[in-house]
Amino acid sequence: MTDPAAGLSRLFEEQRDTLNRYFLRRTAHAWDAQDLVQEVYLRLLRADRHGAEDIRNPEAYLFTIASNLLREHATLRQRAPVNGDALEDVLERLATPCEAAADVDRELRRRRLGELIARLTPRCRAVLVMHYRDELGYREIGERLGVSSNMVKKYIVKALAACRTGMARYD
Repeated sequence: MTDPAAGLSRLFEEQRDTLNRYFLRRTAHAWDAQDLVQEVYLRLLRADRHGAEDIRNPEAYLFTIASNLLREHATLRQRAPVNGDALEDVLERLATPCEAAADVDRELRRRRLGELIARLTPRCRAVLVMHYRDELGYREIGERLGVSSNMVKKYIVKALAACRTGMARYD
């Protein structure tokens, strides 16, 4: 029989990056996201002590905790008095170009970057996709493509250099 507490800890480790991305999309700052991820872990530890074996769907439980924490975080931010940090947030948002202009610029940059990536050699493009989309490490990519980790690193450096050079011409 497996230990339910160990299962929750393992689940957290497996989902840590996903949780971080979840919170990053929904909070104003990266440090808020990191704090919320840690708070999820603390609440899981409490569940470990108080009947983890009763949890039927641990992954759903994990994301329910995350959702509830996000709601609590938003409520606390609304109730918090306005301080220097809050004013900095307002100034930062007002100094940022309007959302529509930023969206157009982002879409143009995305399209240009897509064109540059399409011009890469098939091997460079494959390595770039495996590293950034699939989040594979150099060793894993090398094993899949039958090349060394060093060669994978060279492909990534070459691809990123081509993208930087190409994007610099547009800016």
